[in-house]
Amino acid sequence: MQTLKKYSVLALLLFFLGCNVSPKAIDYGNEGCHYCSMTIVDKIHAAEVVTNKGKVYKFDATECMAHFMEDFNRSEIALYLVNHYSKPEVLIDATQATFLVSKNIPSPMGAFVTAFQDHNIAEKVKSEQGGTLYTWNEILEHLKQ
Repeated sequence: MQTLKKYSVLALLLFFLGCNVSPKAIDYGNEGCHYCSMTIVDKIHAAEVVTNKGKVYKFDATECMAHFMEDFNRSEIALYLVNHYSKPEVLIDATQATFLVSKNIPSPMGAFVTAFQDHNIAEKVKSEQGGTLYTWNEILEHLKQ
């Protein structure tokens, strides 16, 4: 009976650890994009989705994440994350980010989408590089076109 209790506790512990809903670091240069299969190397434009069960999908660009979500049940997604311009490799909440589409800042898949954590920095870069600013919902609509 004691052995059964130990295995039950261990199974529950593994279940809860396996369902950890949190961002996972991207291994740049070694992991592939779940949408286009290209190796993720760009530390400014990568993105990530974490499901309610803790499964992580990684992308080489915001546009790949957006296109991946078109065929995915969005109610299963807990976190939408993107790298941002000011701190390469750092993931931020995509739903709170400001997105700049500027032909002067190329992104891996050619949609020229760059995310910013701070709207004022996005405005400053826009004034230097040109382009248009979008919210999360607006960039999703823009990428459908």
